[in-house]
Amino acid sequence: MPSTPSDRTRYAVVGTGHRAGMYVSALVGDHADDGEIVAWVEPNPVRAAVHESRVAAKLGGTRPVYVPADLERAITEQDIDRVIVTSIDNTHADMVSRALRAGVDVVVEKPVAASAAEARQIADAVAETGRDLTMTFNYRYSPRNSALREVIASGEIGQVLSVHFDWALDTVHGADYFRRWHREKVNNGGLLVHKSSHHFDLVNWWIDDVPTRVFASGGRRFYGDDAAHAHGYEPTAGEQALREQGVDPWALDVEADDYLSELYGPAAQAHDGYVRNRSVFDAGITTEDTLGLVVEYAGGPMLTYSLTASAPWEGYRVVVNGSRGRAELEVVERGSVEFGDGKAILDPSLTDAFADDDVRPAGERLLVQKHWERAQEREIVALGAGGHGGGDALLLRDVFVGRDEADPLGRAAGFLDGLRASGVGYAGNLSLESGDPVRLADLGLGVDLV
Repeated sequence: MPSTPSDRTRYAVVGTGHRAGMYVSALVGDHADDGEIVAWVEPNPVRAAVHESRVAAKLGGTRPVYVPADLERAITEQDIDRVIVTSIDNTHADMVSRALRAGVDVVVEKPVAASAAEARQIADAVAETGRDLTMTFNYRYSPRNSALREVIASGEIGQVLSVHFDWALDTVHGADYFRRWHREKVNNGGLLVHKSSHHFDLVNWWIDDVPTRVFASGGRRFYGDDAAHAHGYEPTAGEQALREQGVDPWALDVEADDYLSELYGPAAQAHDGYVRNRSVFDAGITTEDTLGLVVEYAGGPMLTYSLTASAPWEGYRVVVNGSRGRAELEVVERGSVEFGDGKAILDPSLTDAFADDDVRPAGERLLVQKHWERAQEREIVALGAGGHGGGDALLLRDVFVGRDEADPLGRAAGFLDGLRASGVGYAGNLSLESGDPVRLADLGLGVDLV
């Protein structure tokens, strides 16, 4: 039976940038009967107004905007039940811990926090209040990732011995991290925390094990004013051809996208000075773009992981070696960066599959091969319409309706899962600084991860 208005969970959304869109859409769409947004917490009134206009168009009424310093007042005055935190990563510790101590539950976008010290603030607040903290790791719900989890959990390939995970971000998606606030590592802990925590969570979940020690290497090799482009870089023929057409393949035209223009255009920029489309070759970029890790697990497996943020295609390859065989998952999300009307598509999930005769067509394949047997390709069944093969709909159901305790794959993530995933990134950053391996137990998170 649909909820009555008095039954619906009352939400405040903290942070009204692009990240908030999925949750706002859910609460005015499929989950309008499960919850309602009653307040915004955002320092930029222009960005808050963008989401407010969408909610008002769907549901009517008005929702007040509070500045972050007034979070507790918003919770009290609007009788908030739950807060959704989609603000930048280095604000999570403050926003989440204050909300918990104000007596409400919290949904927080990954990562938990930008640093181990900030994560400890949240862990202390969770322990002190006993309130619920929900993490949103949507990759778990993607059918291809669920299919690999099923293979490993079934025991088909035996005991997991090692995992190799190679993730390629292309020059649409990867470069975008170096145009906006992510370019400064202090804001998000770098890509090892902001982006790779998704990947580390997948491995933790796939093999049902806990990371214990990390060794990392890497740095900025491509973006910035002192990396590859400062040392004899020669544009490819493809780049030269685009420039002859008047197209800068490294630039983002915010004004060309109505939604981005509303959120980050001149009106919003005039209020707080935030520039969404800075050059990826600026000085002062501190986030690494090329990274490699070795991660040891409590149960014995080892992960080798690599992240490249300047690849010509987007996707990932995972190899899981077991005592009885091997599973291989290959995913091509975009076979190459294509331009139309002078611009590249910003969101990889919106890209259509490439032609069948493309050398690297968009698609996915899961192979399972036992010792002394031929490889078998396993079918990956989409769950329906929507992002990540219909997986986003399942995630949002777990967030807004409640965790499906009967889910045999255990896709819903908790706070401890978030700490384990982000913890690999925190340890990796310390290892980058020291050149030595770092134990997660030495991070001071205040929680026993094992």
